[in-house]
Amino acid sequence: MPRTRSLAWAQLRVGLLAIAGLVLAAVFIFMVGGQAGFSWQQYHLKTKFADVQGLKSGAVVRVAGVEVGKVDSIEFAGSDVEVVMSVAKTMRDRITTDSRASIGSLSLLGAPVIDISPSATGTPIADWGYVASRRPYGQLNEVAEAATRGLEQATALLKDVRAGKGVIGKLFTDDALYNDVASFVASAEEVVTALNRAEGTIGKLIQDPEVYNAVRSTTADLSAMTARINAGEGPLGRLLRDDALGQTLSTTARNVEEVTGKVNRGDGTAGKLINDPALYDRMNGLSEKLDRLAARLNAGEGTAGKLLQDQQLYENMNGAVSEVRTLIAEIRKDPKKYLNVKVSLF
Repeated sequence: MPRTRSLAWAQLRVGLLAIAGLVLAAVFIFMVGGQAGFSWQQYHLKTKFADVQGLKSGAVVRVAGVEVGKVDSIEFAGSDVEVVMSVAKTMRDRITTDSRASIGSLSLLGAPVIDISPSATGTPIADWGYVASRRPYGQLNEVAEAATRGLEQATALLKDVRAGKGVIGKLFTDDALYNDVASFVASAEEVVTALNRAEGTIGKLIQDPEVYNAVRSTTADLSAMTARINAGEGPLGRLLRDDALGQTLSTTARNVEEVTGKVNRGDGTAGKLINDPALYDRMNGLSEKLDRLAARLNAGEGTAGKLLQDQQLYENMNGAVSEVRTLIAEIRKDPKKYLNVKVSLF
């Protein structure tokens, strides 16, 4: 009987040790699985990339640099690669439609990981929903590729310069262009020297205090004039500041506009003169008659024409006028001689 009791205790110890081992194994698996927790503490998300850059199943998933899950599977989906992730449910409020997934690295040369940017805006993504992806930041191979392209472009540029292409190439290889540039530099030095010696207008403006003071005085006068105008002084200031003068000018402008409108409509004499063809024709006919009359006068036709053109008629009329003047003078001297009035009654 004691032997049987000893055997049962030995079996019980083996069973307890097995259970303890299983518990330790489960804890170890949980610790290896990261921060996502047990399956009932996780939910699944998906994302797509054009290039996963060596990402593997079991890779770490991080949110804001904190490990929150792992990669379950990686499969092709058309031309892209679909990545399925298990993430702790506690991250549901931080992973929204405004979050973005990208491929990062644990270190400079470490294994690829999934980095998800947290977002306080947007709608939380449901289980098995897609997280929008973005192009990962520059990786080491991309940096090397960009550096290689830059070196190739620099090499091509140096070849073009050595071949004399472009302005810089011609500057290095074309003696005429080099001489022109050297001449320009020499001319610029001469101009600077002349300015330093106060030669020319700009030189005097820079070096001569009197010119500077004169310019400063002119500027001050302009400033004072502008201030007076802004204060409403003088005719120009009143024109800008006086509301009554502005209204008068506005009224005058309206009156001129009204007169112009009446003329354009043919109202009044001026309007009819501009717009009435009959009045224009009558005035044109009168002008033609006056032209013909002037032509007849210049030709000596008619009494008035002969009076203007006939010298003998002019002299006769002039002589008659002289004789009349003489007769009037004699009558004034001796009116009894010429004015003898007799009055008789029956």
